[in-house]
Amino acid sequence: MLAAPSGAGKTSLSRALLAGDGNLSLSVSVTTRAPRAGEVEGQHYYFIDQARFDAMVAEGALLEHAHVFGRSYGTPRAAVETSLAQGRDVLFDIDWQGFRQLRAALPGDVVGVFIKPPSLDALRGRLVARGDAEADIARRMAQAAQEMGHAGEFDFLVENVDFAVALEDLRAILRASRLAAGRQV
Repeated sequence: MLAAPSGAGKTSLSRALLAGDGNLSLSVSVTTRAPRAGEVEGQHYYFIDQARFDAMVAEGALLEHAHVFGRSYGTPRAAVETSLAQGRDVLFDIDWQGFRQLRAALPGDVVGVFIKPPSLDALRGRLVARGDAEADIARRMAQAAQEMGHAGEFDFLVENVDFAVALEDLRAILRASRLAAGRQV
């Protein structure tokens, strides 16, 4: 499970980790926000309206859910349970709130990694580069310090100064997690 402030590189790192590991599946979240340029339905997110999201919460169809920056996000239970039953590891690209809920929903089976940006200035630059609106950037920057305050709740911290190094750190964490005695089948 990867968490980070917006713009720390979590999504890019998760995609690279997935590309190099055939036994790793991405948990695709549902969200009530509109797609960004280039995002594909079912690949990046499932884009739904608030009424459908609320129904999924009521039905217990989400392993975790949160309301962040005025939008709702959640992890569909069925797809995760299917992947785990097939013996595949599942990668979650969610926030610290989702991490808490996910760890409670799947006790003993969640490894949490917090991705730290090299600095707040670098974080702001990444948000600008990806085309976020200035109001969104200001809101995300204000939230970043609070989010980074939760880093100590995670099993591992990876600072994303150099993408290749951060990716190797994640690969090492995944390998070590698979070798843990409690996870051996």
